[in-house]
Amino acid sequence: MKKIGKILILLCAVFFAVSKVSAQVSVGISVGIAPPELPVYVQPACPEDGYLWQPGYWAYDPNDGYYWVPGVWVAPPQPELLWTPAYWGYEGGSYGFHMGYWGPHVGFYGGINYGYGYGGYGYGGGRWDGDHFRYNTAVVRVNTTVIHNTYIDRTVVRNTYVNNHKSFNGPGGVTARPRPEEQTAMKERHVQPTAQQESHQQAAGKNRAQFASVNHGRPAAAAMDKPGGHPFNTQGHAARIPAPGRANAATNSRPAANTSRATNTARPANNAAARQTQQRAQPQQRAQPQQRAQSQQRAQPQQRAQPQQRAQPQQRAQPQQRAQPQQRAQPQQRAQPQQRAQPQQRPQQQRSQPQPREKHR
Repeated sequence: MKKIGKILILLCAVFFAVSKVSAQVSVGISVGIAPPELPVYVQPACPEDGYLWQPGYWAYDPNDGYYWVPGVWVAPPQPELLWTPAYWGYEGGSYGFHMGYWGPHVGFYGGINYGYGYGGYGYGGGRWDGDHFRYNTAVVRVNTTVIHNTYIDRTVVRNTYVNNHKSFNGPGGVTARPRPEEQTAMKERHVQPTAQQESHQQAAGKNRAQFASVNHGRPAAAAMDKPGGHPFNTQGHAARIPAPGRANAATNSRPAANTSRATNTARPANNAAARQTQQRAQPQQRAQPQQRAQSQQRAQPQQRAQPQQRAQPQQRAQPQQRAQPQQRAQPQQRAQPQQRAQPQQRPQQQRSQPQPREKHR
Protein backbone atom coordinates (compact mmCIF):
# COMPACT_ATOMS: atom_id res chain seq x y z
CA MET A 1 0.00 0.00 0.00
CA LYS A 2 2.82 2.39 0.80
CA LYS A 3 4.38 1.73 -2.61
CA ILE A 4 1.06 2.42 -4.32
CA GLY A 5 0.72 5.67 -2.37
CA LYS A 6 4.21 6.75 -3.40
CA ILE A 7 3.44 5.92 -7.02
CA LEU A 8 0.26 7.99 -6.90
CA ILE A 9 2.12 10.93 -5.37
CA LEU A 10 4.79 10.64 -8.03
CA LEU A 11 2.17 10.57 -10.81
CA CYS A 12 0.48 13.64 -9.34
CA ALA A 13 3.80 15.47 -9.23
CA VAL A 14 4.54 14.55 -12.85
CA PHE A 15 1.05 15.63 -13.91
CA PHE A 16 1.46 18.93 -12.09
CA ALA A 17 4.84 19.51 -13.73
CA VAL A 18 3.46 18.70 -17.19
CA SER A 19 0.51 21.01 -16.58
CA LYS A 20 2.90 23.76 -15.52
CA VAL A 21 5.01 23.34 -18.65
CA SER A 22 1.90 23.34 -20.85
CA ALA A 23 0.67 26.51 -19.17
CA GLN A 24 3.97 28.20 -19.93
CA VAL A 25 3.61 27.54 -23.64
CA SER A 26 -0.11 28.37 -23.76
CA VAL A 27 -1.78 31.74 -23.79
CA GLY A 28 0.11 34.26 -21.68
CA ILE A 29 -1.98 37.40 -22.25
CA SER A 30 -5.20 38.36 -24.06
CA VAL A 31 -5.70 41.60 -25.99
CA GLY A 32 -8.79 42.97 -27.69
CA ILE A 33 -6.85 44.57 -30.57
CA ALA A 34 -5.05 42.58 -33.25
CA PRO A 35 -1.26 42.98 -33.51
CA PRO A 36 0.17 44.96 -36.46
CA GLU A 37 1.43 43.25 -39.58
CA LEU A 38 4.92 41.78 -39.61
CA PRO A 39 7.58 44.19 -40.88
CA VAL A 40 9.76 43.01 -43.74
CA TYR A 41 13.44 43.21 -42.81
CA VAL A 42 16.85 41.88 -43.79
CA GLN A 43 18.29 39.11 -41.63
CA PRO A 44 21.75 39.82 -40.19
CA ALA A 45 24.41 37.17 -40.68
CA CYS A 46 24.79 34.54 -37.96
CA PRO A 47 27.74 35.74 -35.82
CA GLU A 48 28.78 32.46 -34.14
CA ASP A 49 28.64 28.77 -34.85
CA GLY A 50 25.76 26.99 -33.10
CA TYR A 51 23.44 30.01 -32.85
CA LEU A 52 19.84 29.56 -34.04
CA TRP A 53 17.50 32.16 -35.48
CA GLN A 54 14.62 33.51 -33.41
CA PRO A 55 12.28 35.50 -35.69
CA GLY A 56 10.98 38.87 -34.55
CA TYR A 57 7.45 39.18 -33.14
CA TRP A 58 5.05 41.67 -31.60
CA ALA A 59 4.88 41.62 -27.80
CA TYR A 60 2.40 43.57 -25.73
CA ASP A 61 2.70 46.05 -22.87
CA PRO A 62 -0.48 46.73 -20.84
CA ASN A 63 0.25 50.46 -20.69
CA ASP A 64 1.72 51.29 -24.11
CA GLY A 65 0.46 48.53 -26.41
CA TYR A 66 2.36 46.44 -28.96
CA TYR A 67 6.13 46.67 -29.36
CA TRP A 68 8.44 44.83 -31.73
CA VAL A 69 10.96 42.34 -30.38
CA PRO A 70 13.76 42.22 -32.99
CA GLY A 71 14.66 38.97 -34.68
CA VAL A 72 17.92 37.72 -33.24
CA TRP A 73 20.46 34.90 -33.34
CA VAL A 74 20.48 33.13 -29.97
CA ALA A 75 22.35 30.24 -28.37
CA PRO A 76 20.17 27.22 -27.56
CA PRO A 77 20.18 25.97 -23.97
CA GLN A 78 21.65 22.68 -25.20
CA PRO A 79 22.40 20.92 -28.50
CA GLU A 80 19.74 19.15 -30.57
CA LEU A 81 17.01 21.59 -29.53
CA LEU A 82 15.02 23.67 -32.01
CA TRP A 83 13.08 26.88 -31.45
CA THR A 84 9.32 27.12 -31.91
CA PRO A 85 8.44 30.83 -32.37
CA ALA A 86 5.80 32.67 -30.38
CA TYR A 87 2.55 33.68 -32.10
CA TRP A 88 -0.81 35.39 -31.58
CA GLY A 89 -4.08 33.50 -31.96
CA TYR A 90 -7.68 34.71 -31.96
CA GLU A 91 -9.50 32.78 -29.24
CA GLY A 92 -12.69 33.54 -27.31
CA GLY A 93 -13.18 37.02 -28.75
CA SER A 94 -9.63 38.24 -28.05
CA TYR A 95 -6.07 37.74 -29.25
CA GLY A 96 -3.98 35.46 -27.07
CA PHE A 97 -0.18 35.30 -26.99
CA HIS A 98 1.47 31.87 -27.17
CA MET A 99 5.01 31.85 -25.87
CA GLY A 100 7.87 30.28 -27.81
CA TYR A 101 9.81 27.33 -26.49
CA TRP A 102 12.71 24.95 -27.17
CA GLY A 103 12.13 21.31 -28.05
CA PRO A 104 13.42 18.34 -30.07
CA HIS A 105 11.07 19.32 -32.93
CA VAL A 106 9.38 22.51 -34.05
CA GLY A 107 5.77 22.71 -32.92
CA PHE A 108 2.81 24.75 -34.10
CA TYR A 109 3.36 28.51 -34.34
CA GLY A 110 0.06 29.58 -35.85
CA GLY A 111 1.02 29.05 -39.46
CA ILE A 112 2.67 32.49 -39.40
CA ASN A 113 5.23 32.97 -42.18
CA TYR A 114 8.09 34.66 -40.31
CA GLY A 115 10.55 33.99 -43.13
CA TYR A 116 14.18 32.83 -42.99
CA GLY A 117 13.29 29.19 -42.54
CA TYR A 118 9.99 29.68 -40.68
CA GLY A 119 7.56 29.52 -43.58
CA GLY A 120 4.47 28.66 -41.52
CA TYR A 121 5.29 25.16 -40.28
CA GLY A 122 8.52 23.44 -39.34
CA TYR A 123 11.95 25.00 -39.87
CA GLY A 124 13.99 24.86 -43.07
CA GLY A 125 16.92 27.02 -42.00
CA GLY A 126 19.11 24.15 -40.87
CA ARG A 127 19.33 20.92 -38.93
CA TRP A 128 21.36 19.31 -36.20
CA ASP A 129 24.15 16.89 -37.16
CA GLY A 130 25.11 15.45 -33.79
CA ASP A 131 26.31 18.31 -31.61
CA HIS A 132 26.88 20.62 -34.58
CA PHE A 133 24.24 22.64 -36.36
CA ARG A 134 24.34 22.87 -40.15
CA TYR A 135 22.92 26.01 -41.80
CA ASN A 136 20.90 26.08 -45.01
CA THR A 137 22.30 29.13 -46.74
CA ALA A 138 19.43 29.04 -49.25
CA VAL A 139 17.21 30.73 -46.63
CA VAL A 140 19.51 32.03 -43.88
CA ARG A 141 22.55 34.30 -43.83
CA VAL A 142 25.73 33.27 -42.01
CA ASN A 143 29.23 34.61 -41.62
CA THR A 144 31.14 32.15 -43.79
CA THR A 145 34.48 33.26 -42.35
CA VAL A 146 33.40 31.85 -38.99
CA ILE A 147 30.82 29.20 -39.91
CA HIS A 148 31.66 26.35 -42.31
CA ASN A 149 28.85 23.88 -41.51
CA THR A 150 26.57 24.89 -44.36
CA TYR A 151 24.50 23.36 -47.14
CA ILE A 152 21.97 24.51 -49.76
CA ASP A 153 18.38 23.21 -50.00
CA ARG A 154 16.05 25.41 -52.06
CA THR A 155 13.03 23.13 -51.71
CA VAL A 156 12.12 24.79 -48.42
CA VAL A 157 12.01 28.27 -49.95
CA ARG A 158 8.53 29.83 -49.69
CA ASN A 159 7.88 33.15 -51.42
CA THR A 160 4.57 33.78 -49.69
CA TYR A 161 6.33 35.86 -47.03
CA VAL A 162 6.62 38.79 -49.45
CA ASN A 163 2.85 39.05 -49.89
CA ASN A 164 1.63 37.76 -46.52
CA HIS A 165 2.52 39.82 -43.46
CA LYS A 166 -0.20 38.53 -41.11
CA SER A 167 1.00 38.32 -37.54
CA PHE A 168 -1.80 36.28 -35.93
CA ASN A 169 -3.83 33.14 -36.42
CA GLY A 170 -7.58 33.42 -36.77
CA PRO A 171 -10.25 35.35 -38.71
CA GLY A 172 -8.61 38.13 -40.68
CA GLY A 173 -5.20 36.52 -40.27
CA VAL A 174 -3.79 33.07 -40.99
CA THR A 175 -6.36 30.25 -40.80
CA ALA A 176 -3.93 27.36 -40.26
CA ARG A 177 -4.48 24.37 -37.98
CA PRO A 178 -1.82 22.20 -36.32
CA ARG A 179 -0.53 19.33 -38.46
CA PRO A 180 -0.09 15.83 -37.02
CA GLU A 181 3.69 16.24 -36.63
CA GLU A 182 3.17 19.61 -34.97
CA GLN A 183 0.66 18.12 -32.55
CA THR A 184 3.21 15.48 -31.67
CA ALA A 185 5.88 18.13 -31.11
CA MET A 186 3.51 20.05 -28.86
CA LYS A 187 3.33 17.06 -26.51
CA GLU A 188 7.10 16.64 -26.26
CA ARG A 189 9.39 17.97 -23.58
CA HIS A 190 9.69 21.74 -23.79
CA VAL A 191 12.34 24.08 -22.42
CA GLN A 192 11.65 27.66 -21.50
CA PRO A 193 13.35 30.61 -23.25
CA THR A 194 16.83 31.32 -21.98
CA ALA A 195 17.75 34.28 -19.79
CA GLN A 196 19.26 36.02 -22.83
CA GLN A 197 16.00 35.67 -24.73
CA GLU A 198 14.00 37.10 -21.84
CA SER A 199 16.37 40.03 -21.39
CA HIS A 200 16.20 40.61 -25.15
CA GLN A 201 12.42 41.01 -24.97
CA GLN A 202 12.62 43.20 -21.86
CA ALA A 203 15.12 45.51 -23.54
CA ALA A 204 12.80 45.91 -26.52
CA GLY A 205 9.94 46.80 -24.17
CA LYS A 206 12.01 49.64 -22.69
CA ASN A 207 12.79 51.22 -26.04
CA ARG A 208 10.11 53.69 -27.12
CA ALA A 209 11.24 53.45 -30.75
CA GLN A 210 10.04 49.82 -30.82
CA PHE A 211 6.39 50.59 -29.99
CA ALA A 212 3.84 50.50 -32.80
CA SER A 213 2.29 53.70 -31.47
CA VAL A 214 5.60 55.45 -32.22
CA ASN A 215 7.00 53.67 -35.30
CA HIS A 216 3.62 52.89 -36.98
CA GLY A 217 4.69 49.36 -37.80
CA ARG A 218 8.27 50.22 -38.83
CA PRO A 219 10.47 49.55 -35.79
CA ALA A 220 13.84 51.27 -35.54
CA ALA A 221 15.56 47.99 -34.65
CA ALA A 222 14.07 45.26 -36.82
CA ALA A 223 16.76 42.64 -36.13
CA MET A 224 19.96 42.05 -34.17
CA ASP A 225 22.97 39.81 -34.62
CA LYS A 226 22.73 38.58 -31.01
CA PRO A 227 21.15 39.65 -27.69
CA GLY A 228 22.77 42.89 -26.57
CA GLY A 229 24.60 43.14 -29.89
CA HIS A 230 24.22 45.43 -32.89
CA PRO A 231 20.73 46.52 -33.99
CA PHE A 232 19.80 46.74 -37.68
CA ASN A 233 16.95 48.52 -39.43
CA THR A 234 14.61 46.98 -42.00
CA GLN A 235 17.14 47.61 -44.81
CA GLY A 236 19.87 45.71 -42.95
CA HIS A 237 21.87 48.81 -42.05
CA ALA A 238 23.09 49.69 -38.58
CA ALA A 239 20.22 51.29 -36.68
CA ARG A 240 20.95 54.68 -35.14
CA ILE A 241 19.36 53.95 -31.80
CA PRO A 242 20.71 53.03 -28.35
CA ALA A 243 21.71 49.41 -28.04
CA PRO A 244 19.16 47.16 -26.28
CA GLY A 245 19.66 47.16 -22.55
CA ARG A 246 20.45 50.89 -22.59
CA ALA A 247 17.15 51.93 -24.16
CA ASN A 248 15.44 52.81 -20.90
CA ALA A 249 18.23 55.16 -19.92
CA ALA A 250 18.20 56.66 -23.39
CA THR A 251 14.49 57.37 -23.51
CA ASN A 252 13.75 58.28 -19.91
CA SER A 253 16.79 59.40 -17.92
CA ARG A 254 18.92 61.05 -20.63
CA PRO A 255 16.61 64.02 -21.33
CA ALA A 256 16.34 64.76 -17.61
CA ALA A 257 20.11 64.44 -17.16
CA ASN A 258 20.77 66.77 -20.09
CA THR A 259 18.42 69.43 -18.77
CA SER A 260 19.91 69.31 -15.28
CA ARG A 261 23.42 69.56 -16.64
CA ALA A 262 22.49 72.48 -18.82
CA THR A 263 21.06 74.46 -15.91
CA ASN A 264 23.93 73.64 -13.56
CA THR A 265 26.70 74.47 -16.00
CA ALA A 266 25.08 77.67 -17.23
CA ARG A 267 24.79 79.30 -13.80
CA PRO A 268 28.49 79.20 -12.81
CA ALA A 269 29.42 80.56 -16.21
CA ASN A 270 27.05 83.50 -15.80
CA ASN A 271 28.29 84.19 -12.28
CA ALA A 272 31.90 84.14 -13.44
CA ALA A 273 31.11 86.51 -16.29
CA ALA A 274 29.31 88.85 -13.91
CA ARG A 275 32.25 88.85 -11.51
CA GLN A 276 34.67 89.66 -14.30
CA THR A 277 32.54 92.55 -15.48
CA GLN A 278 32.26 93.84 -11.91
CA GLN A 279 36.02 93.62 -11.42
CA ARG A 280 36.57 95.45 -14.68
CA ALA A 281 33.99 98.07 -13.87
CA GLN A 282 35.38 98.98 -10.43
CA PRO A 283 38.85 100.15 -11.51
CA GLN A 284 37.35 102.07 -14.38
CA GLN A 285 34.95 103.87 -12.09
CA ARG A 286 37.76 104.88 -9.74
CA ALA A 287 40.16 105.97 -12.44
CA GLN A 288 37.83 107.66 -14.91
CA PRO A 289 34.22 108.37 -13.91
CA GLN A 290 33.41 109.12 -17.53
CA GLN A 291 34.02 105.45 -18.49
CA ARG A 292 31.25 104.08 -16.25
CA ALA A 293 28.94 103.93 -19.24
CA GLN A 294 31.45 101.75 -21.09
CA SER A 295 31.65 99.18 -18.24
CA GLN A 296 27.88 99.17 -18.05
CA GLN A 297 27.76 98.51 -21.77
CA ARG A 298 29.94 95.41 -21.36
CA ALA A 299 27.68 94.03 -18.63
CA GLN A 300 24.41 94.83 -20.42
CA PRO A 301 25.10 95.89 -23.99
CA GLN A 302 21.52 95.79 -25.20
CA GLN A 303 19.74 97.68 -22.44
CA ARG A 304 22.34 100.40 -21.68
CA ALA A 305 23.55 101.20 -25.14
CA GLN A 306 21.32 104.30 -25.38
CA PRO A 307 22.50 105.88 -22.10
CA GLN A 308 26.06 105.61 -23.31
CA GLN A 309 25.23 107.35 -26.54
CA ARG A 310 23.56 110.12 -24.59
CA ALA A 311 26.49 110.38 -22.19
CA GLN A 312 29.01 110.96 -24.96
CA PRO A 313 27.32 114.08 -26.34
CA GLN A 314 27.08 115.46 -22.79
CA GLN A 315 30.74 114.83 -22.17
CA ARG A 316 31.65 116.49 -25.44
CA ALA A 317 29.36 119.42 -24.78
CA GLN A 318 30.98 120.35 -21.46
CA PRO A 319 34.41 121.20 -22.92
CA GLN A 320 32.77 123.38 -25.54
CA GLN A 321 30.81 125.31 -22.91
CA ARG A 322 33.93 125.84 -20.85
CA ALA A 323 35.95 126.91 -23.87
CA GLN A 324 33.59 129.76 -24.76
CA PRO A 325 34.14 131.70 -21.52
CA GLN A 326 37.88 131.46 -22.03
CA GLN A 327 37.63 132.84 -25.55
CA ARG A 328 35.43 135.68 -24.38
CA ALA A 329 37.77 136.53 -21.51
CA GLN A 330 40.78 136.99 -23.76
CA PRO A 331 39.33 139.82 -25.84
CA GLN A 332 38.33 141.62 -22.67
CA GLN A 333 41.79 141.37 -21.20
CA ARG A 334 43.34 142.62 -24.45
CA ALA A 335 40.87 145.44 -24.76
CA GLN A 336 41.66 146.90 -21.34
CA PRO A 337 45.33 147.69 -22.08
CA GLN A 338 44.35 149.50 -25.27
CA GLN A 339 41.85 151.69 -23.46
CA ARG A 340 44.34 152.51 -20.75
CA ALA A 341 47.12 153.27 -23.22
CA GLN A 342 45.24 156.05 -24.96
CA PRO A 343 45.01 158.31 -21.89
CA GLN A 344 48.71 157.92 -21.27
CA GLN A 345 49.62 159.02 -24.81
CA ARG A 346 47.29 162.01 -24.85
CA PRO A 347 48.83 163.74 -21.85
CA GLN A 348 52.32 163.40 -23.32
CA GLN A 349 51.21 165.13 -26.50
CA GLN A 350 49.57 167.96 -24.53
CA ARG A 351 52.64 168.51 -22.40
CA SER A 352 54.97 168.60 -25.37
CA GLN A 353 53.06 171.27 -27.23
CA PRO A 354 53.37 174.13 -24.68
CA GLN A 355 57.13 173.84 -24.40
CA PRO A 356 57.85 175.22 -27.90
CA ARG A 357 55.59 178.20 -27.17
CA GLU A 358 57.66 179.22 -24.14
CA LYS A 359 60.88 179.06 -26.12
CA HIS A 360 59.34 181.25 -28.83
CA ARG A 361 58.53 183.96 -26.36
